Order: sequence, then C-alpha cells, then structure tokens
Amino acid sequence: MTHALQPVLAQLNRVILGKETPIRLALAGLLAQGHLLLEDVPGVGKTTLAHAIAATLGLRFSRVQFTSDLLPADLLGVSVYERDSGHFRFHHGPVFTQVLLADEINRAPPKTQSALLEAMEERQVSIDGDTYALPEPFFVIATQNPQHQIGTFPLPESQLDRFLMRLELGYPDHDAERAMLAGETRRDMLAKLAPACDPDTLATAQTQAARVKIAAPLLDYVQALAAETRHQQRFAYGLSPRALIGLVAATRAWAWLDGRDHAIPEDVQAVFPAVAGHRLLSRASGRPDPLAAVELIGTVAIP
Repeated sequence: MTHALQPVLAQLNRVILGKETPIRLALAGLLAQGHLLLEDVPGVGKTTLAHAIAATLGLRFSRVQFTSDLLPADLLGVSVYERDSGHFRFHHGPVFTQVLLADEINRAPPKTQSALLEAMEERQVSIDGDTYALPEPFFVIATQNPQHQIGTFPLPESQLDRFLMRLELGYPDHDAERAMLAGETRRDMLAKLAPACDPDTLATAQTQAARVKIAAPLLDYVQALAAETRHQQRFAYGLSPRALIGLVAATRAWAWLDGRDHAIPEDVQAVFPAVAGHRLLSRASGRPDPLAAVELIGTVAIP
C-alpha cells in the first residue's frame, strides 16, 4: 500500500492500538467527504480517535459536549445587537471549524441534534435569514453511547442518514490493552502529535479517490444490495439514494487506500456494514440491526 496518507494511518494506529480496520474505515469516510458516527460504550477511545484524526490531518478542531440543555445557538452561533453600530452582529459558534467533535450527540434533545442537518448536508448554516458558509473541509465526527443508557435520545432517521459511516471500536485485545497500560497515556500522546498531513494534501487525496474507476457490474452489485434492503420486510426502510452515493464514494476511497485505481467487489463488502448498518432499522424494534448488513453480503450474489 503506497499513497500520500500512509503516514496518517501509521500515526493513528500508534495512538489507537489494535484497531486498524476501524481507523482505515474512518479515513476512508473522510476521503469520501462524509461524516462519522462512533458508537460504543464509554472509555474505548472514541473521543481520542476524533482528536487524533484532527491533529494528524492538520485541521482546525472544535469539541462540543452535547447535553440535555444544549441549545442550537450554542452550536451554530447567535446574532447580538450592538448599540454603537445599531446593527446585529453574528458571532460564529463552534460549528465553524474543519473537524467538529459532537461528543455524546444523543444526550442532546432532537431540536439541537437537528441543528446540524443543514451543516452536514450543505456545508452551510442559515440564521436569521442569512447564510454562512462553513470552512473546507468540514467533517462532523460524533460519538454516541448505546441507546439503552440513561439520558440518551435516539437520533432521527434524517440525522442518521447524514452520517456516511457508523463505526465501533470495541474493547482492545490483550496485547493492545497491555501496551496501553504499560506505555504513555493517550492524553500525553495527543498533546505531542504533529500533523502528518495538511489540508492541501488531503484535498488532493480526496480528488484522486473520487477518480477511482467503478465498472458497471460493480454498480449492479451496489444496486442489488440496495434492492434487497428495500424488499425485505425486516427493515422499516431500505437504503436511500444518498446512502448508495455514499457507498460508492466510500468504496472508491477504500480502493484508493489499497493503492488501486479501480474498485473490486471486496471494496464494496469492506465498507458496506459501516455505511449501511445504522440505516437499516428493524421494523420490529425501530432500532438499527447491526448484523443485517453483514448477512446481506452473504446472501446477495456478486454479478
């Protein structure tokens, strides 16, 4: 594997030990210009990964702790009347950054969660009749605790669909955990991280990834996977066109990270669970079915 972002992967793997696949998926999601949802139990490194991604890519970073009393203005900004000028002046909120960490996003009520919808989809914010463009690039990395934990609000379907990928880190294996216990603390490591990339290099990598070739039979495979989600009665909704566009972009990014200029079925299969898993809601429970995407890969034939 040879590409411009190899030092980025190497540095992230030194911070988050034993999680090569989730880290590569996260980087593929950013290459595809998508947003990431990290869902797992507290304490497994979700926030650390978000900090490490921003620092390693050399991007401006803001963190917002989502709580039950967080208001949309706390996130987007607010217009304040200035007596001297006789005009309102807009004060930018923390969303005006390149990497926004929405920490524990499902602890905020739906009204505050929905304040991110326009920012995530259109890279802009509309307040009091005025529209403000967000910086480029702009990524939202949200962490989420499992829905059964106290004080959480489920993310609405429209919000879930704007996250390109949902990732889990899980507990580290024995060797990785032992290395963390015996080595430097993650906080100290984050404080010392130097950028292994810059925004221009990232933009070039995104352009190159978007040019990865996808043959017509591979698009047939993508559509076959989507058709299966729309026909099965187990799902409340099938995959949306936005999801398929994101799946193709993530497939291209995964292939590019593998050093290829063309995608293969294994690239689709590698990213499909992360792209589709949070979108496939069980008709019975109304919650994401985490195993459904993996099962679909085994049932839908490759053309």
